[in-house]
Amino acid sequence: MKINRSLSRCLCISSLLFPLLALLPPVAQAKWNYYRLGNAEDSTAAPKGGMALMGGGSKLEAAYQFLCERANGGDFLILRADTDEDYAKKVNAEIKAICPLNSVGTIVFSEREDSDDPKISEIIAHAESIFLAGGDQSNYVRFWQDTPVPEALNRHIAAGRPIGGSSAGLAVLGEFSFSSMIDTIHSPEALADPFGNKLTLTREFLRIPLLERTITDTHFVKRDRLGRLLVFMARILQDGWTARVRAIAVQENAAVLVELDGTAQVVGDGPAYFMEADATPAVCAHKQPLTFSGISVVRVAANQTFQLNTWKGQGDAYILSVVNGAVKSSSTKHDPY
Repeated sequence: MKINRSLSRCLCISSLLFPLLALLPPVAQAKWNYYRLGNAEDSTAAPKGGMALMGGGSKLEAAYQFLCERANGGDFLILRADTDEDYAKKVNAEIKAICPLNSVGTIVFSEREDSDDPKISEIIAHAESIFLAGGDQSNYVRFWQDTPVPEALNRHIAAGRPIGGSSAGLAVLGEFSFSSMIDTIHSPEALADPFGNKLTLTREFLRIPLLERTITDTHFVKRDRLGRLLVFMARILQDGWTARVRAIAVQENAAVLVELDGTAQVVGDGPAYFMEADATPAVCAHKQPLTFSGISVVRVAANQTFQLNTWKGQGDAYILSVVNGAVKSSSTKHDPY
């Protein structure tokens, strides 16, 4: 009889509990994937710091070599979004072929919930060198911002370990970023309306001291992105995010390789552009063409150098301005590029 009563109580409790459990939201399952080539055991190598700022394209072996060598035979980690398994494994093999490494791994993110998985932070913590792949930077902002992922990346950066990014991966390395949350934006559209709904900016995504007060852009001359970058700079000043803004713009198939002391060399097809402004734009308003003056530019060709700490270096220097939405250059040689 006692057994029957106990069983009856259990059945009664269960009948009350199951409907309540049905009301609970389902537990989100992480959908990220990790593909690793090489040694399954993590390396204990001591890496050498530096940054590879890559403008996108397919001819960037010198930049990959830079990040690879600075891993010092350790673990090379790639972070990307929405890539199929075959492509991720192909890139792993290509990086592994560049120089001796303990392993090459790729984490592919599918949604924001992936970033809360502590395993990802652990993998990032054990990487000697990290590369942020190209794609759509809005995915990185949506999936990573205000999650443990940028926290883990910032610890990697603070430890003086190498990091790089190409295209979308470079777009999120600066203190300021074009987040592309609605869609990309082209120069004519941005210059005509600096407050258009596609012009979405974010800041403090990562903390890289050499890229403080800086926004980056890629595929620069190839996709005619000068006008939109000037608008990004104008908006950052207009919105009071900083009193002095800098920009680094890298051409497709080129890269800027940066030492920890701020010395930067342009490699590949070049050039790269180092820009700075500290004057609030004369006109920067909704549905009004931009008017903005006093933007200094140093155009640094391949194999030339620039110092990020002093913001001086080799190359052609000139001044840009925007008058009623039209870009003007003080240089007849570089008008405007």
